[in-house]
Amino acid sequence: MSDRARPGTAGVVGALALDAALVVAFAVIGRSSHAEGIDVVGVWTTAWPFLVGLAAGWVASSAWRRPAAPWPTGVIVWAATLVVGMLLPLATDQGVQVPFVIVAALTLAILLIGWRAVASLIARRSSTRAAAGAS
Repeated sequence: MSDRARPGTAGVVGALALDAALVVAFAVIGRSSHAEGIDVVGVWTTAWPFLVGLAAGWVASSAWRRPAAPWPTGVIVWAATLVVGMLLPLATDQGVQVPFVIVAALTLAILLIGWRAVASLIARRSSTRAAAGAS
């Protein structure tokens, strides 16, 4: 899907589902790297603040308009996911360690902006090939 084309419902739902799956994968990987259980409750406990942030990022960026755009959609979705994902645990007295903020920032950037960058490159190459074939 081109980041410039207006996506259909399936494209929007797919992008949102991919973002949510990546956030849950981030939570699972984080829990497993700290030898914490990979049960539904544990993963939910870790993931929910980031999923709330993801939803906020989708609303703030109007991501449904250009869900595959790295800029501004991907950056806004990433920033909201990170900031809300860090602030909600603080608000519930869970605390947040600085090294975790750094690792989360980098990992979520790679996941949430990265797939959009790859999709944009593929879309550009496809449109370039299509234009070359049409001439």
